[in-house]
Amino acid sequence: MEIRTLKYFLAIAREENMTRAAELLHVTQPTLSKTMRALEEELGKKLFTRHSFSISLTEEGILLKKRAEDLVSMADKIIGEFVSLDDITGGDIYFGLAESYQIRYLAQEIKRFKKIYPGLRYHISSGDTEQVTEKLDKGILDFAVLAEEPDTAKYDYLCFPDADVWGLVMLRDCALAKKKSICVDDLVGLPLFCSQQGWEKDIAHWCGKRIDELHLEGSFRLSYNGSLFVQEGLGYLLTFDHLIDTSPTSGLAFRPLTPLLKANMYLIWKKHQVFTPIAEKFLDEVFRTCRK
Repeated sequence: MEIRTLKYFLAIAREENMTRAAELLHVTQPTLSKTMRALEEELGKKLFTRHSFSISLTEEGILLKKRAEDLVSMADKIIGEFVSLDDITGGDIYFGLAESYQIRYLAQEIKRFKKIYPGLRYHISSGDTEQVTEKLDKGILDFAVLAEEPDTAKYDYLCFPDADVWGLVMLRDCALAKKKSICVDDLVGLPLFCSQQGWEKDIAHWCGKRIDELHLEGSFRLSYNGSLFVQEGLGYLLTFDHLIDTSPTSGLAFRPLTPLLKANMYLIWKKHQVFTPIAEKFLDEVFRTCRK
């Protein structure tokens, strides 16, 4: 199985049309069809369901799409790493980030670093701990930012200087917005939104046994999406401060939880990681900044 074949497969999956995919790939449609038939024979599975004017993926095709995306990303990263070995002014660094206002510290580091190495190209993806550590473990990412203490057997890390504060985002004109802080009793009976990771770890720890009295209406990986549901009056969002616009004109309000619940942020990387020159220089610069 060649990387080129996987790129062909991903183009068809994206376009859902063999003709359009062939045009984008600058190959003939018969060549593309023959390559895909050979791929199906190699795997022993049917990857596509062909319709009159479109193509969709089978369950096996959906599985291959996820694996192919990772493999193609890895192949592109390897090529970029070797190209950058002779480029002392730049190269590519890949980050996977949790949601936090403290990401600004990382942005500030990148800004300073880019002045020294103007050829730096950085790539950002977002996700929860499971998503970003999976890519980090596969080597697709160089660094990740987590909202929970990392596994020190697998990762080295630096802790961000501040901590994120948990609280409740609600409509500004609701009764709870008149309070200065929110306790467990206030949340009982409310339709609540929260990230699955936050609900199962931070919120569960904060509530203790009373977590069973709370109702998770829905989970969101991105707090902004949850805030839209709050604006529509569908519930209340448990999230970090500073992630959602709760200014007077927003129609929303944020109140911290009591007892106060905080979460630290960590920049992590794999133990014994072999970095590209630009990634190694970046980490050195971060360490120098931390020592100041």
